Amino acid sequence: MANNYDAVDAEGYEKLMGRFGDTLAAAFLGFTGHPAGQTILDVGCGTGALTFALAARGDHASIVGIDPAEPYLAYARRRNTDPRIRFDSGDATALPYPDASFDRACCQHVLQFLPDPFPAVAEMRRVVKPGGMVAACVWDGYGGQPHLRMLWDTASALGFDRDRCLFRPLDSEGEMEAMWRRAGLVDVRQDQIAMRFGFADFADYWTPFLSGDAPAGQLVASLTAEQRTALEKQVRHVFLSGRPDGPRSFVIAAWICKGIVPT
Repeated sequence: MANNYDAVDAEGYEKLMGRFGDTLAAAFLGFTGHPAGQTILDVGCGTGALTFALAARGDHASIVGIDPAEPYLAYARRRNTDPRIRFDSGDATALPYPDASFDRACCQHVLQFLPDPFPAVAEMRRVVKPGGMVAACVWDGYGGQPHLRMLWDTASALGFDRDRCLFRPLDSEGEMEAMWRRAGLVDVRQDQIAMRFGFADFADYWTPFLSGDAPAGQLVASLTAEQRTALEKQVRHVFLSGRPDGPRSFVIAAWICKGIVPT
């Protein structure tokens, strides 16, 4: 699966984005619902935030998480104590399961990192039984992630942003709904959710970027030591915004969509 995401360090990813996965998963599952007794596939499970949230919220028969990133899978497996959960290695655009294997397929903030997410949506539809649900959630990277815009826009002002990547597939209103319908799903509904991400202080905000994970981490890792120091200094100035270092909180938005496999 060709993608635009480097999975380098599971611990680094957890500090960068994974620690907020529970908050996102709770809002996402409030949108999809969570009927008991289902077999569920979590596509692009990463370190397991959505997988574990599914296990906690419903009496499901089984939950399979699949991801191509071995560091993230190893982290998820170490955390798992639930016999209903299994983590597989595999490609979202070529899922290694027979047709109609699951009651539901879910995907949390993964599709937008694929150059073309449609094959992954089509694969989720294929492996879900007729009458089952295909649902996904993606970040609004351009308008809904101010904590990351702070980094990208500062880097751009300093001339360090060589490859602007704030717009990604499915990043705009209506894109997910159109793709779900193109995949042959029915009763399609797209919506948006918002939540807050909090940081204890500037170090809590900045240090995760040094792992090199995700596009923001890739940007920071690509800089020379001098450029990185200059970026850190200026981003710190923006983060503090005239107040002493300490807690900061940002509103974050994501697009969500769900549809049903025709019977």
